[in-house]
Amino acid sequence: MFQIRIHGRGGQGVVTAAEILSVAAFVEGHHAQAFPSFGSERMGAPVVSFCRIDSRPIRTREPVMEPDAIIIQDVTLLHQVDLFAGLATEGFVLVNTSQSLDDLGLGEFGRPFQRDRLLTCPATEFALEQLGKPLPNAALLGGFAALTAQVSLDAIDSAIRQRFEGTTGERNVAAATAAYRFITLAKEELTHAATD
Repeated sequence: MFQIRIHGRGGQGVVTAAEILSVAAFVEGHHAQAFPSFGSERMGAPVVSFCRIDSRPIRTREPVMEPDAIIIQDVTLLHQVDLFAGLATEGFVLVNTSQSLDDLGLGEFGRPFQRDRLLTCPATEFALEQLGKPLPNAALLGGFAALTAQVSLDAIDSAIRQRFEGTTGERNVAAATAAYRFITLAKEELTHAATD
């Protein structure tokens, strides 16, 4: 089972991101589940959403305490909440920011991790370019597909189009594709740097 925890704030599409990711897994023939955990249900309040992907039926309904991947939609949560609780050093982290891990104060934290599994992505910028709104969730799912290979970009695109019709769906797909390319390139650069 592959378990994902998504952190963000109310109004950023954290719950929708988990739902789209679970649909993408279904598209590829996997079993999946998605559900949120709310503290306060107001705009801007911290929100956590969970997704599980497996080749077998998923029976557990507990929150994800030991994630294989963490998606951070709002970088302002980094030093307010223990976002990385339960994450093993072979896990994946995708942070919505144009800053580097060192700029975020995560350089030391990231040392035990495989460097190509701990990446940042300017998802809000991609969303603004494509949607005209700071909604990073679809872009981050494209980045997640590139980072983890748990689902394909095609499956993410299909799930986005099922959720959002017409122009909104197309623009979200464009944001997801931009993030997918960004993360793919970032991973390639890290691979080249490691072999030099």
